[in-house]
Amino acid sequence: MMRRRLLGAARRCALVLLLLVVACGGVGAVPDPGEVTVEMLDNRFSPAEIRVSVGAEVTFIGAGRNPHNAVAADGSWSTEESFGSLEQARGEAAVVRFDEPGEYAFFCTLHGTADGNGMAGRLVVGDVGASAAAQGAAESTAPSAWSGIVLRVPEDHPTIQAAVDAAGPGDLVLVGEGVYREGVEITTPGVVLRGVDRNEVIIDAEFQHENVVEGYADGVAVENLTVRNGTANGVYWAGIRGYRASYVTAVDNGDYGIYAFDSSDGVFEHSYASGSPDSGFYIGQCDPCEAVIDSVIAEWNGLGYSGTNASGELYIINSVWRYNTAGIVPNTLDSELLPPFHDVTIAGNLVHDNDNKLAPMKAAQWSGLGNGIILAGGNTSLVIRNRVVNHLVNGIAITPNLDRNFWSSSYNRIEGNVIDGSGRADIALAGPAGPGNCFTGNTLSTTLPVGLQSFATCDGLRLPLLYELAGSTEQLGRVMENGLGLRPDNAVGSAPKPEPQPNMPGGADAPVTPAVDVFANHPVDLDSIAVPDLPNGLAVDQPKGVILFGVLFGSITSVFFGLYAYLLPFVLIAAWVTVAIWDLMRSNRGRGAVIGWTAVILLVPFLGVILYYVFGRPQLAVWQRWTLLAGGLGAYLVILAVGALVGGVV
Repeated sequence: MMRRRLLGAARRCALVLLLLVVACGGVGAVPDPGEVTVEMLDNRFSPAEIRVSVGAEVTFIGAGRNPHNAVAADGSWSTEESFGSLEQARGEAAVVRFDEPGEYAFFCTLHGTADGNGMAGRLVVGDVGASAAAQGAAESTAPSAWSGIVLRVPEDHPTIQAAVDAAGPGDLVLVGEGVYREGVEITTPGVVLRGVDRNEVIIDAEFQHENVVEGYADGVAVENLTVRNGTANGVYWAGIRGYRASYVTAVDNGDYGIYAFDSSDGVFEHSYASGSPDSGFYIGQCDPCEAVIDSVIAEWNGLGYSGTNASGELYIINSVWRYNTAGIVPNTLDSELLPPFHDVTIAGNLVHDNDNKLAPMKAAQWSGLGNGIILAGGNTSLVIRNRVVNHLVNGIAITPNLDRNFWSSSYNRIEGNVIDGSGRADIALAGPAGPGNCFTGNTLSTTLPVGLQSFATCDGLRLPLLYELAGSTEQLGRVMENGLGLRPDNAVGSAPKPEPQPNMPGGADAPVTPAVDVFANHPVDLDSIAVPDLPNGLAVDQPKGVILFGVLFGSITSVFFGLYAYLLPFVLIAAWVTVAIWDLMRSNRGRGAVIGWTAVILLVPFLGVILYYVFGRPQLAVWQRWTLLAGGLGAYLVILAVGALVGGVV
């Protein structure tokens, strides 16, 4: 009997060790989350439902006892094309690349039918609701060179819209000094709209037009002027390939300053945005975006940068993000296509003092108050060599994001940044977080969890489940404040007006170039980007709030939810462990079983004691065990659910 008990305990301990190894994901290399493998089993595909981005490669591997294949129902592709044989035997693989967005039914010709019976599956490439331009699968319709024609306002045409309507592909619309009270819509490819003086050419929508300037054609560029007072956006592109904003000032627009949506191949450069309650600069719903934001300034906005479901070849570099409610916030939401965001590079930026409660803002922006850089629900992004200074909450934070779905963050790399003057933590990893997030070479003072840069390194040790919950629930408190009407309600137009901004070199006489292949013509040399210097006159502040148990003592709701997330796990684990050890010691088990389970309970946080209650044959009644486990977790979730409901998250 004793031998059987010892063997049983050994097996269970081996199970715990196996779970630990799996949770750790090994030490060293991080697996590539972009790899997609489909096993061809007897007689099914695993998985049978697949979603990949445009340009992804899918590996079909023979994993059954019998030969199989994968063939598109419409005949557009098959594993035979890459492998050389229609049938794959066990262990053999074929790789198929998908460069066109769409939805493909596929089947095994040996064990299924094209109409979906038997061994069949479905593959979605990209998002069939997003434009081909947004997925890098469209050619520009704009001319790559200037036509040589100039249409002058007001000399040739009394309004900008009249000049734009008269323009042909590749023409230049050159606007003289003045305030033009109109909204402008551009539907001709390759038009370049330019002011003769950035600060003296002002397009004022007077809150009568949704967008001050909107581009619905490929290759439209907007240069050297000011846009203001749109009910939605200052400059807006949608569903096109090729866009550029150069030396543009966007002030006091109702949603975003400069905005590109469902589009690719773009550059925002040497531009300025303030007074937008959503964000100063925005790129959304594109994969691959093939876009660069370079040398811009965003201040007094809800967010400096927001990018929902914007992924792939997207660079935010060499810019200044200051005095916004929050700074740089790429994010994932179900309200737009192509989730989750991935492969965003944030490099060489000066990010400081983004805890502005006086800026115009919306609910989501208030929840991010006081953070310099947030990666909210995205993957495989790089934050490198930025200077992040003076933030009420976190300098750099990786968090999940909750919409209709829950989006965790995985495989992000935070490297070589200089962070100082953070109220809560210089770097925080808020959970629940996915695997593979790593931190290396950052100059900092504090992290949450403590020791993050030592225990979640990019080339060495990574402990499992290394994240903290208070960073997520504290934001939930601010979401609840919005639901209760407790956040600031600063009107559009209340932000300070900017000083004159630098003009485009050459002004009216600068070379004219339609926005074609702008990403290729604006290469990013990441190795040459250094941490920006601290500007003269910008001092590093002492932390701006009181921190206790990793919780910022600000508003009542954020403190409540932050403390609840921080303290309740300790209360639960203390109760669970105390009862489990008591139960174990009063049992008639052998020494080996007692020692083994005690080690598991004490050395494996949370998981160990749960395994004991489930597999350890405790003497407690079943109802007592489940009251301890489910009751504690249930109370935890009820409080969070109430906050989410009141805050309008669900």
